[in-house]
Amino acid sequence: MLDYDKEAERYDAARGGEPRAAAAAQAVLGLVPRGTRGLLDLACGTGIVTRRLAAARDGMRVTGADLASEMVRRAAARLPGAVVRADSRRLPFADGAFDAVTSVWLLHLIDSAGDVGRIVGECARVLRPGGVYVTTVDKGPAHNVGSDIDAVLADRPPSPVRDGAAAVEAHARAQGLVPAGQARFTGVGQGRSPRRTIADLRRGWFVTLPPGSPLAEEFAARLAALPDQDRPRPDPVFTLRAFRKPPEPAALPAQRTR
Repeated sequence: MLDYDKEAERYDAARGGEPRAAAAAQAVLGLVPRGTRGLLDLACGTGIVTRRLAAARDGMRVTGADLASEMVRRAAARLPGAVVRADSRRLPFADGAFDAVTSVWLLHLIDSAGDVGRIVGECARVLRPGGVYVTTVDKGPAHNVGSDIDAVLADRPPSPVRDGAAAVEAHARAQGLVPAGQARFTGVGQGRSPRRTIADLRRGWFVTLPPGSPLAEEFAARLAALPDQDRPRPDPVFTLRAFRKPPEPAALPAQRTR
């Protein structure tokens, strides 16, 4: 897995910058109900999307949280006083603290299905009744756009898919959350070129191809043989799913007694 403290400096530029952030924020906000007062953006990274969420609606207080110290530092510069360092499996917030929780590009990074379940459980815990949890699903498959690069990478050793839509929905339902919509957005600027894919491979992007291993170098050589080394192939299209925490049942009126 990538070291996200080291990635922080180049993170935005390498992943589409402001255009991608704008597309992500717009899609997320389409699933966040109007009237939301408090939103937690979990795994906020550099805060490039979080800042757009905070600026989009008057009266909505946005809190960012991330585990990587350097990401937190950069996000805090964009949102002073509104970013905390936190482990998504053990959130430092009270039950029902937020009207909405978002986790964009988080669950695909998690090593075990058990930890994915814990994260979804923590998101459900800090949601108030009636609140909404929004998360990306199927991130890895979204990068397969049917290009010649995908054809080269098709027979690499497979890695577990922790953010599959069906699995995430199962985790959500186990926490009492119910489906509440979905959206898609383009990962602007994330279309891969062969040369960029080789660079990503050699810095650990593909977890089943350890940098420097003979197998990784074999794939690097195959990628280097492709034409148009610097031409980006089509951008991926990402999927968001929303889940609602049901409101608490209304209290029955007190019975009158004679």
